[in-house]
Amino acid sequence: MKIYNTLTRQKEVFQPLNPPYVGLYVCGPTLYSYAHLGNCRTYISFDVAVRYLKHLGYKVRYVRNITDVGHLENDADEGEDKIAKRARLEKLEPMEIVQLYAVDFHHVLDQFNLLPPSIEPSASGHIIEQIEMTKRIIENGFAYEVDGTIWFDVEKFAKTYPYTQLSGRKLDDLLEGTRDNLEGQSEKRGRLDFALWKKAKPEHIMRWPSPWGEGFPGWHIECSAMSTKYLGEEFDIHGGGLDLIPTHHTNEIAQHVACLHKSPAKIWMHTNMLTVNGQKMSKSLGNSFLPAQLFSGNHPLLERGYSPMVVRFFMLQAHYRSTLDFSNEALQASEKGLQRLMNAVKLIPGLKTSDNSSFDFSKIESSVYDAMSDDFNTPIAIASLFEGVRIINSINDGKDSITASDKESLQKFLQDIVFDILGLKEESGAASDKVEGLMNLVLELRKQVRANKDFATSDKIRDALNELSIQVKDGKDDTTWNLG
Repeated sequence: MKIYNTLTRQKEVFQPLNPPYVGLYVCGPTLYSYAHLGNCRTYISFDVAVRYLKHLGYKVRYVRNITDVGHLENDADEGEDKIAKRARLEKLEPMEIVQLYAVDFHHVLDQFNLLPPSIEPSASGHIIEQIEMTKRIIENGFAYEVDGTIWFDVEKFAKTYPYTQLSGRKLDDLLEGTRDNLEGQSEKRGRLDFALWKKAKPEHIMRWPSPWGEGFPGWHIECSAMSTKYLGEEFDIHGGGLDLIPTHHTNEIAQHVACLHKSPAKIWMHTNMLTVNGQKMSKSLGNSFLPAQLFSGNHPLLERGYSPMVVRFFMLQAHYRSTLDFSNEALQASEKGLQRLMNAVKLIPGLKTSDNSSFDFSKIESSVYDAMSDDFNTPIAIASLFEGVRIINSINDGKDSITASDKESLQKFLQDIVFDILGLKEESGAASDKVEGLMNLVLELRKQVRANKDFATSDKIRDALNELSIQVKDGKDDTTWNLG
């Protein structure tokens, strides 16, 4: 299979360092607020990647961290710790804040049917590892101490190694664009230098002893320390959101190389951003909504709520490297598409078999696997699945035929792709159940109308449902329906 590598800006044949084992590290959330949809898109994308790699037979160790210390307000080593600030505002202990939002984070991912990571380490649980890595970077000559704070020397590093290889930007441009009036700037030797360890001010709550005095780790060092501990000095895939490239992931690579003289990951994968009606999703524009608001419809931009599986299916209809635009129209189209897919899956057990099949099932199977093996191209895979949906409906209508063996293969294939790889599931108690109940009521009323020989009203009901893309089929013994 091929995976797009942000580091080289091209698709590369994926060959694990230690087959059949795959080491995957994905940057997790900073737990100072509720999980947002950008987080969810990233973790859904990597959930599908993990599921597919496991389906292919790989043994995957998936590490996704939790940031519970060291992430400062402006991501550039200035300002207050995000978690400490929220704790101060809400008059709680920092770890109460972490626990509150960790519970929400896991609840949201459960609703989206994500598999748990193999290991979910926290930054505060790996202080020793971060201190040891910082000490080694100092010994190698790429960091220095100023009054209890350890700074990474970017310009010195860049003389030996390509600091901006991930972003593709020029170092001179970054230096030119860096403001020189930032807090703590006078401590640094270079304007791009970043903190590996910060001296704790008297009012700072979260602090640990270190060789340089009491302090706390910088944001970037945690991922280097934890990925190395659980995946080794070199591993297969490192992932996260596109917004992490310029600073967090660039600095991760730099400190890892400065410590171990090798790059951490073979392949870097990044998910793209979300937009709403063509505009970037942001709190300042008033167009961002939490997963709970999306599910309930409790937001001015939403006409109604959409179930977690509809949202997951919607997200998978765009490639993880493409911008994903939220709109009511797009979500409603995904809702109909998901219902059509699930209805087709339900039809398979009842399909009548014959001595021969009137279609080549292997072509659909090959096209789906080809798409998934080409950088996890879920939209192409889903498009191929809907060719299968069309055939299933055609067989159910008696227009096409299928053998017993092909039927068995088709059922297993859809189980593998729809449920095991794409991670979709039937939602009990959700809108789909209400639609099922409503349709049963409508068809029962139509049955009574037909019994009274009021065929004009019967046809009117059928035609109205057809306009809503709901196809009604009258059989000898019963009437069935599906989303067309």
